[in-house]
Amino acid sequence: MNATKRYDIFTCLRANNPHPTTELEYQTPFELLIAVILSAQATDKSVNQATRKLFLHANSAEKILALGEEGLVNFIQRIGLYRSKARNILRTCQLLIDYHYGEVPRLREQLEQLPGVGRKTANVVLNTAFGQPTIAVDTHIFRVSNRTGLAPGKTVLEVERKLLKWVPKEFKQDAHHWLILHGRYVCKARKPECENCSIAHLCEYKGKILPS
Repeated sequence: MNATKRYDIFTCLRANNPHPTTELEYQTPFELLIAVILSAQATDKSVNQATRKLFLHANSAEKILALGEEGLVNFIQRIGLYRSKARNILRTCQLLIDYHYGEVPRLREQLEQLPGVGRKTANVVLNTAFGQPTIAVDTHIFRVSNRTGLAPGKTVLEVERKLLKWVPKEFKQDAHHWLILHGRYVCKARKPECENCSIAHLCEYKGKILPS
């Protein structure tokens, strides 16, 4: 795919959604960090249902630590892998207090040292909470990037690097949100809705169905 097509793709995505954002509910960088840790192998809907109640009782590292593991589990037990996530969150909260005054760090290296925080989670926090032009590649973005020809790659890191290199600067801040929402609601895994796709005319997917 050439640069003109890539530019046109993001122009179309922006026209349909001028101000995209995450579907996770949060008020602070700390709340976003906890929500993203919980979202691994879980839906945003299930995470939001849990955090709405959790953050009313505990919305800081100190308050979540005060809950203890069983107290935290009571809020998140309907989320997949809740037990290991609870332990990671508690360890993360302790590290935030010990080394970062209870605040979420703004550096990737420091974020990735927190339990339950990998490159994707760090990218989400850096982009959404701190406005850095990073792109977190999840399964939706990986699929859309490969299927459309936007940034094909065999690994998540390869796709991320290509997106960072090829996405025009003016779109880079919001690219993550546009692509994940497009993959979640239009360019679906099993049955992409090509007939309802605003970028179908630019897409290189050979199985696409264009409107008649």
